[in-house]
Amino acid sequence: MNDAMTLDLSCSLRGRLLKDEPLANYSSWRVGGPADYIYFPADLTDLSTFLQTLPPQLPLHWLGLGSNTLFRDKGVEGVVIMTQGSLHQLTQPSAQDVRAEAGVAAAQLARYTARLGLTGLEFMAGIPGTVGGALAMNAGCFGGETWQFVSKVETINRYGVIKMRPITDFAVSYRHVVKPDQEWFVAGHFSLLAGSKEKSLETIRLLLEKRNQTQPTGTANCGSVFRNPPGNYAGRLIEECGLKGKELGGACVSQKHANFIVNNQTATSSDIEQLIQEVGNVVEQKTGVRLIPEVCIIGRD
Repeated sequence: MNDAMTLDLSCSLRGRLLKDEPLANYSSWRVGGPADYIYFPADLTDLSTFLQTLPPQLPLHWLGLGSNTLFRDKGVEGVVIMTQGSLHQLTQPSAQDVRAEAGVAAAQLARYTARLGLTGLEFMAGIPGTVGGALAMNAGCFGGETWQFVSKVETINRYGVIKMRPITDFAVSYRHVVKPDQEWFVAGHFSLLAGSKEKSLETIRLLLEKRNQTQPTGTANCGSVFRNPPGNYAGRLIEECGLKGKELGGACVSQKHANFIVNNQTATSSDIEQLIQEVGNVVEQKTGVRLIPEVCIIGRD
C-alpha cells in the first residue's frame, strides 16, 4: 500500500476500519488477497461522513455478500466499503412500497415483502447477494428481474452526497445498469402489488427447493458466472462443450450446473480467473457464442 494513501481518520466516525484485511474472509468463493482498507459504516450517515474524508484519487470498491465478485490474489488497492451488516434498514413507507438499503440480503427482502402480503419479489430469494448488487447489475432469476419493481433509488457519490434519483436516470438492460459516474446505490424503493402472504411464502419455498436441486448450493461459488446469451443458456452451452467437471488448480466447473465454478477448498483467485477465461474461449471456439461474464474481477494484476 502506498504510504501516501494512509487515511486520516481523526474525524468522528462510528464505523469500523480494517487495514490489510484478507478479502477471502468476505468472498463467497473464499479467495482474494488483502484490501488496503475495508470500512464497515455504522449507517448511511456515517458512510457519508467517511466518504468526505477520503482523498479523491483513492480507489473505491463496494461489497455486499461477496458473491458475483472475484478479488485477485494480490489484493485490492484503496478502500472496500462493506454494505452487508451495515446498510441493513428495511422499511415500508406506504402500503405497497418498500425501502431496502444496499446491504440487505436479496433473500431477506423477498421474505420481508412476502410476510407483508406483497407480491413480486419472491424470485429474489434465489439471488445470492444484496440489494445494492442486485440494483447495480439488474440481478434476476426464475423469470424475474430487480428493476421490474424499482420505483426510485438512493445513491451516494464519493464526496458523501446522497441523492434520490428516478428510474429515468438509469439505462437498464439484461444484467446491466448504466448509472451516473462515481455514484453507488445505497437504497432501493420497490413498488409492489398486494398479494397473499401464504402464497408468496410457498412460492419462495418452491423456488429455493428448485435452486437446491439444480445449483451447487453449500459450496464455495459466486452464483452464475456468465450471462445467458440471447435465446440460450450459458450453462447449456458450457455443458454441450463437455466442460462440466473441468478443473484448473483448485477450481472446478460444477457437475451440478455448468454455469457455476466451485472452489474445491484449494483454489486461488488466479485459478478461478483462468478457468473463466478457458471456459469462455472453448465455448466461443466450438459454438461461435461469446459468453459475457457476470462476475466483476477486481484487484491488482
